[in-house]
Amino acid sequence: MERENHTSHFDFILLGLASQPEQEHILLAVFLILYLLNLLGNLLIILLIRSDAQLLHAPMYFFLSHLSLVDVCFTSTTIPKMLHNLRTGHKNIAYTSCLAQMYLFMAFAITENFLLGAMALDRFVAICQPLHYPVVMNPTRCRFMVLVAWLLAHLHSLMHTILMSRLSFCGHRLIPHFLCDFQPLIVMACSDKRLIEMLSFYAGGTITIGNFFLILVSYVRIVQAVLRVPSTQGRSKAFQTCASHLIVVTLFYGSAIGVYFRPLSTYSGEKDKVTTVMYTVVTPMLNPFIYSLRNADMKAALRRALEQLRNALGKPHDTKP
Repeated sequence: MERENHTSHFDFILLGLASQPEQEHILLAVFLILYLLNLLGNLLIILLIRSDAQLLHAPMYFFLSHLSLVDVCFTSTTIPKMLHNLRTGHKNIAYTSCLAQMYLFMAFAITENFLLGAMALDRFVAICQPLHYPVVMNPTRCRFMVLVAWLLAHLHSLMHTILMSRLSFCGHRLIPHFLCDFQPLIVMACSDKRLIEMLSFYAGGTITIGNFFLILVSYVRIVQAVLRVPSTQGRSKAFQTCASHLIVVTLFYGSAIGVYFRPLSTYSGEKDKVTTVMYTVVTPMLNPFIYSLRNADMKAALRRALEQLRNALGKPHDTKP
């Protein structure tokens, strides 16, 4: 009962990004624009891939459609609440809502982690084992990989959320962040948190660092294979098929690893929340532009969709004499 009194009936306060009240209107406009660009870009990619199965039928686009869906869910878990807080000035978030946000945030982040690994595997098989590509990356196996990514991510997040719900928060309730993230919450907890810290370090490290290591190994093998291609044009084409994914991997892991994989004693809310913006807001917003601007098939599908829309809008309605 004592733990329940400590945790179930209070609100946390999200301090957000603004250090001065006059900055909130600027941040509101900036993050609203970023959020709308994220929704527009990622939903457009999903629509193009789903509607143009003839051109965008490769496994790479199947994974990309799920990556775009995850990015929409990822940002929608945090940005609307942040925009509401900036607009109203009320920064409270209920204890249960905070845990729910942490659960979804972690689940979508880990799903993206797995999807980036699946896309690296797809590029590895396509370049290093092209004759086996139709068999290895068949539709059934691709769907299974995506299903496992979603399932494992939610199970991992659920484990952390259940353990977090068993902790007591009896000190201050100020979260120096714009979301209910794992690190600021575990730092604030005043009960025994050794188990959740240990599981976070080993399970999170295995999933994230392990997946990142597999991506690096895949790209080392890809580079070795590409360098053996005799023609310059062939090497350039092979590198172009991987460049977009490699840029996204660098942006995502470069910021995420810097925030989460270090001792909790070095946690700094002011520094970490700025870095968190990179992989929670900026990277999901940039993904559609990175993939579409560097991909000939995506640009062709977009031109085809615009042409169909133009024809549909310009077609005169039939009139009876």
